Amino acid sequence: MNPFELLKNTQKIKEQSEKLQQELANIEVEGSSGGRMVTIKMNGKFEMKSITLDPICVDNRDVQMLQDLIVAAHNSAMENAQEAIKAKSTELLGGMDLSQFGL
Repeated sequence: MNPFELLKNTQKIKEQSEKLQQELANIEVEGSSGGRMVTIKMNGKFEMKSITLDPICVDNRDVQMLQDLIVAAHNSAMENAQEAIKAKSTELLGGMDLSQFGL
């Protein structure tokens, strides 16, 4: 892409970027682990909104397992959020490839 063409479209890109930021808060994804024993919901800004624990995994004799399941569910939710953000970004920015700008 021609850098001068990009400069001409700066205002449009700024507006699209602001719209994207607003819409990220509306993206909701979830990740789970342990056969859905632990489920985490987060938004597109990577803010955890809720965590659900199956009562079967709450065993005070195996706290380490629960901690591992929470971390795995969080990582799963993060991956899903990143995919949703990429899809939304592509949609809003008209397929513009931002990887050349390190994004």
